[in-house]
Amino acid sequence: MKLITSTEELASACARFATQPFVTVDTEFMRETTYYPKLCLIQIAAPDGSTALVDPLAPDIDLAPFFALMGDEAVLKVFHSARQDLEIIWLLGGLLPQPFFDTQVAAMVCGYGDSVSYEQLVNDVAKAKIDKSSRFTDWSRRPLSDAQLSYALSDVTHLIKVYEALGKELIATDRGAWLDEEMAVLTSPDTYRADPEQAWRRLSSRMRKAREIAVLMEVAAWREREAQTRNVPRGRILKDEAVIDLATSAPRSVEALGRLRTIPAGFERSRTGADILAAVERGLSRDPGTVPTPERGRARSGGNGALVELLKVLLKAVCEEERVAPKIIATVDDLEALAEDDAADVPVLHGWRRGLFGEKALALKAGRLALSAEGGRVVVRELPPEA
Repeated sequence: MKLITSTEELASACARFATQPFVTVDTEFMRETTYYPKLCLIQIAAPDGSTALVDPLAPDIDLAPFFALMGDEAVLKVFHSARQDLEIIWLLGGLLPQPFFDTQVAAMVCGYGDSVSYEQLVNDVAKAKIDKSSRFTDWSRRPLSDAQLSYALSDVTHLIKVYEALGKELIATDRGAWLDEEMAVLTSPDTYRADPEQAWRRLSSRMRKAREIAVLMEVAAWREREAQTRNVPRGRILKDEAVIDLATSAPRSVEALGRLRTIPAGFERSRTGADILAAVERGLSRDPGTVPTPERGRARSGGNGALVELLKVLLKAVCEEERVAPKIIATVDDLEALAEDDAADVPVLHGWRRGLFGEKALALKAGRLALSAEGGRVVVRELPPEA
């Protein structure tokens, strides 16, 4: 197994791959100590048996041929659980693979569960075993061992059989269109844009007051910008608990900042401490009327908890019958919205999801459907219309 370390070798390999109907792709990266992922290895395989292991850390290599292959619309790019791989391609190459196929999403549609592991999928579909002993090794260190390279290459060679089997199943069940929405999200640049102004949303579930959210917005945005600029994990700048503490307490002086238990000792008198206080002040100066409020669970506030639980049981029963993962049909938020409003604007009431589950959910709410237990399984029955 030879690593490709030059642009010329990479261009030659990508030219071969460009003649194939599809290629399987994976990456190895590190991001424990950085904000942005550090690409350490690229693996590619094709159905004709050709493979490539590309060293993006080689001093003179230009990855342009690889990015050109990713953008080649004549070649399907197949990944498993592609979100982080696609983020790297977007950040370094400024594009997202087209056309594109994610076997993890396909596996959910084909009944392998909400988050089937690649190892299990290879075992079930390709009837092969993967040695995972190299999974958590340091991919940035050189030279890479034979064991590392063998593990990395197996990820894409086995993926060929996985893709072919899932593709056949999707055709046989006529479910190919079910993947379109998920694939569209994964290949949208908006999915990978880390907007500091939206960083507050991830932490907003504990917030109740406009004043708290206003401060949270400013402090979270400041932390995100700092992490991006310094290329370090956001937790290295400030822990989540500290950001939430700042939002709820809103310290306005060095002394008040120093009294917070989540702020390291002496932090308050540093430049960072001054930046935090400035962010707090910006938050406090916001007009409360313009501060957005996070969307909360409708059912928990509307008293529909029991109905939501019934809808969960119905969803599981339908998904077991249809051999599809519940996650791709409806989220808990979808069910909560549906419990409150028959006309809720949620995916489960549109397209194929409505036919598969949405209509049954509405029938259950209207008393036209019943759930019962028979032989250890939940059975869905239509009730006869009232006379």
